[in-house]
Amino acid sequence: MKMLIAVDGGGSGCRAAVADTAGRVLGRGYAGPANAMTDLDGALSHVVRAAQEALAAADLAAGKVSECPAVLGLAGVNVGQHGEKIRQQLPFSQSIVLSDAVTGLRGALGSGDGAAAIIGTGSVFGAQLGGNARFIGGWGFLLGDQASGAWLGRALLKRVLLAQDKVAANSDMTKSVLSRFNGNAEEIIAFAHQARPAHFAAFAPEIFSWARQGDPVAKSLVSNGVSAIEAHLRAVMPQDCPRICFIGGLGASYVPYLGAAFRANLKPALGTGLDGALAIAVERFG
Repeated sequence: MKMLIAVDGGGSGCRAAVADTAGRVLGRGYAGPANAMTDLDGALSHVVRAAQEALAAADLAAGKVSECPAVLGLAGVNVGQHGEKIRQQLPFSQSIVLSDAVTGLRGALGSGDGAAAIIGTGSVFGAQLGGNARFIGGWGFLLGDQASGAWLGRALLKRVLLAQDKVAANSDMTKSVLSRFNGNAEEIIAFAHQARPAHFAAFAPEIFSWARQGDPVAKSLVSNGVSAIEAHLRAVMPQDCPRICFIGGLGASYVPYLGAAFRANLKPALGTGLDGALAIAVERFG
């Protein structure tokens, strides 16, 4: 029986599924981050590991990986030659490498019209109208990824340093974070210089937790993220947009803070980025 492999990889982790040609999932696997721009070798290793785990969960030998065609939605492949570089090294019988924005949008909207905010370690915003998709954002941690987990975590550490220098006000959250670094700003600098986006993004759940408790700095960071999200959605979504979906690890966390106009148009995502990659695999290889 012919098997298909679908992969969804981002800055925090990589998910894979093995399915038959009708799209019925037989096994799933998980591995570490798969951002081709920030760590090409690591992304390749984690993609293969997740695929092999999915094969094992389906009671198939790991060597079957070379017999399966695959569709991959990965972070970082929309810039430069990263997508082609990783495609050339993949062990699958055929490989289609797409941005995780493409597979995320397909998973969220199916074939219908609408827009999606895809927010996890990074961020990207997309819309679909009449079968045509367009995207904005997704330019990576250094220059983009507004409202993402990595963006929030970096903003938090900046604010901690400003509070330490008495340029900005402290809060319970900034004091808590500073204590984690032994009250030493130099330790924050050392951390930041070696940290990857996923390390910064690890602070995001804590920021939302503090925001729910009313911490003023946390609320300010979340508010800045909401402003960025709403600006991107206004720029990308079609007129009379029938559906807005929030997906990714942080998508749901932002929903309570959105303006009323956006909340009124929110609909549950039809599926995940992995579902989107699998749907494309069935179309291309099924």
